[in-house]
Amino acid sequence: MAALARGGRTNFYGFVLRLAARIPFLFIAGRMYGDDMLGRFAAALVVVELASQVAVLGQKRGLAQQLSEDDHRPPAYIVADAMALSIITSLLFTVLLLLFPEPMFPNGRNGDLAWLMPLSILPFALTEVALAACAYRYDIGATVRSRALVEPWAISIGAGALFFVVPDSGLEVAYMISILAASIAAFLPAIRHYGLPRGWSPHPVRVFHLAMRNLPLAGADAVEWGTRKLDLAILAQFATPAQVGVYFAVQQVATLAQKLKTSFDPILGPVITSALKLGDRSAIARQVSQVGFWIVAMQAGVALALAIPGEAVMGLLGPDFVSGTGALSILLVAEVVAALAVVSEAALVYIARKRNLIVSLATIAFQAVLTVGFMLAIDAYDLPEYLRMPAAALALAISLAGASIAKSVMLSRILGEPVNNLRWGLVIAAIPAAAVGWVATLLPEWLELLVGIPAILLTYGAIIWFIGFREEDRVLFRRNISADDAAKEDLATDSAER
Repeated sequence: MAALARGGRTNFYGFVLRLAARIPFLFIAGRMYGDDMLGRFAAALVVVELASQVAVLGQKRGLAQQLSEDDHRPPAYIVADAMALSIITSLLFTVLLLLFPEPMFPNGRNGDLAWLMPLSILPFALTEVALAACAYRYDIGATVRSRALVEPWAISIGAGALFFVVPDSGLEVAYMISILAASIAAFLPAIRHYGLPRGWSPHPVRVFHLAMRNLPLAGADAVEWGTRKLDLAILAQFATPAQVGVYFAVQQVATLAQKLKTSFDPILGPVITSALKLGDRSAIARQVSQVGFWIVAMQAGVALALAIPGEAVMGLLGPDFVSGTGALSILLVAEVVAALAVVSEAALVYIARKRNLIVSLATIAFQAVLTVGFMLAIDAYDLPEYLRMPAAALALAISLAGASIAKSVMLSRILGEPVNNLRWGLVIAAIPAAAVGWVATLLPEWLELLVGIPAILLTYGAIIWFIGFREEDRVLFRRNISADDAAKEDLATDSAER
């Protein structure tokens, strides 16, 4: 639990850094490039990032299990095998999208350099493998530097500078620069931890077996990522580029809450695989429930702070983006209800891969049917076009709620232990914070942002700390936890449960 707290705390600082860098990018993209160009960029980005996620082939989580189980080969060789597999899959997807770029541009392309975006697939996939390798050594700082510092600041600075050089393709080129920069920041610590794989050579049969073993993980990763992007992809088929651009900006703001979940991803996998190796299933249930509550507690505060002054938040990007306020509120709620599903999946991918994949596939299929149904209903009943964005967000929220229930129940039955992340303290903290937020909306817009958002967060944070948190919850915010302290925390948790 102490390792989870240290890793989550480190990556939480990364979340704050990512927040500080993401806002300038959205401001630059909205104010300088406009919602039309942002929409075309977003449509291409969905396809490229999906290919990148599949090219990783589940190794973001699978590598931890491979390193923990294989005691016969040098760790550098295991990492090299993972890199070789990602190189093969990445090159395959890169060639396919270069030959058939049409899926990336359903509403046209921004400029002559937009077709280069598939070249980012290879460095993206290798970065994921390198960061997974670092996480196995509990080096979460590598992920923070690469994903929360280098990548978002590179795309923000690049987008601003390239507007004056290649204004038609500035967003696309800035994205590729950010991925390359993040890969460099990931490779350096990975080499420091494992060294170069001297004497290693790729073996086709070994790489093939690795691919087959990781297919369920790859499917689960692709589906989890796809549920957050499928709404945008379907919306691009029914809506104008401007609406797609606004919805993409909404997603980027709402994703800030989701990144709190990913703060624990790099450390949760290695901790769970260690517990599995010891056969300690009660520890897994305790870890999943604890991390699930941490995530929901933080996500709920962020959701309140962004949703209540939503019009002012979206207005920062430009007046055309205020129309996405309703969709923003729904997406923020969706991220909160999804927390239990994603932390449950962190354990299910190791102990029930196929069943987890079936639930994930059912979730994304249900979301697709629901989203398309909403879009067709808007056409059939001649409803206002602005309803498309909240309809797509609502389909996502309903699907994620169902997945949370299904996956938590499945994990609880497998472990024989209860898995739950909800407590009354969350409601007790949310009500006064919402009241403070309502008062803030009565202020001028600039005060609503500068005073209202901190006031909401401080109100919620103070109440959740004193009423919602137990002693074992506060370990997340302690520094320099010793081994004895960690043992005491685990003992206290065990006693409380008994």
